[in-house]
Amino acid sequence: MRLSRRLTLGASMLAVAVLAVACSTGGGSKPTVKVGSVGFDEARIMAEAYAQVLEANGYTVDRNGIGLGDRKVLLPALESGQIDVQPEYIGSGLGAGYGGTPTGDPAANQKALQEILTGKGGGITVLDYTPAQDQNAFVIRKDTADQLQLTKMSDVAAVQGQLKLGLAKDCPTNPLCAGALKDAYGIDTTAATLLDACSTPMADALKSKTIDLGELCSTQPDIIVNNFVLLQDDKQTQPADNISPLVRNDFLAKTDKTAFSKLLNDFSAKVDTATLADLYKQVSVDKKDIKDVVSTFLKAQGLVK
Repeated sequence: MRLSRRLTLGASMLAVAVLAVACSTGGGSKPTVKVGSVGFDEARIMAEAYAQVLEANGYTVDRNGIGLGDRKVLLPALESGQIDVQPEYIGSGLGAGYGGTPTGDPAANQKALQEILTGKGGGITVLDYTPAQDQNAFVIRKDTADQLQLTKMSDVAAVQGQLKLGLAKDCPTNPLCAGALKDAYGIDTTAATLLDACSTPMADALKSKTIDLGELCSTQPDIIVNNFVLLQDDKQTQPADNISPLVRNDFLAKTDKTAFSKLLNDFSAKVDTATLADLYKQVSVDKKDIKDVVSTFLKAQGLVK
């Protein structure tokens, strides 16, 4: 009886010890993760990929935040805990989101953004960024480029009175948009039509001549499909915009931080610029379902079964 009692007591103490270790390391538990993104297709693709990778590894995913709104909506949602993880364009996030000074060096942008986010919303971690880079791009139709002899943004100021501008909805308050165009190029944006940047509506407005100059993303397939001319940002106003997952620290504390981070980092490592542009084209031009496009890619890369 004494032996039996000792074994029982020993097993109980072992269970308590294991539980204590689990609690101290996040426990390896897999709580529901709330994934969010801004509204345009490319960001939604990245967010959906995070969701599918996490689901394939035992997490329950709340997708209500995907496509939630622009950065001025999404960043407060992340800081408040309305969402737990989102894809962020680290140059734009640093500059437009938090008033930092982004550069053409993604590692420097990541480091600077991390320094800021450590003190936001109880702490937010910037995970590894993709090899893919998608910069803000200003494009025009080829007929307009030929007629006005436009090849770079410095050419625009002299003929801006002949152009209808289409810019991002947050352009008036975004230093990388209104501020940069005015300060670097002398372009007045006050009369611009405001649309979602990097969106099909922006490309359609350019194609239909509702606008003459539009703000798209450099990986956006509409540029190739419509033979648009991408104007050189010769004053280098736009930052390196590789994409990193931003994750709340309080969420990471509830799970196995190392394993969780590796899942998203392994996915990010597979996304180069050509891949990102192709995924984007399949959704925005070929009109394929985002979930199907993402699932096919992840399976091909061996990231999910």
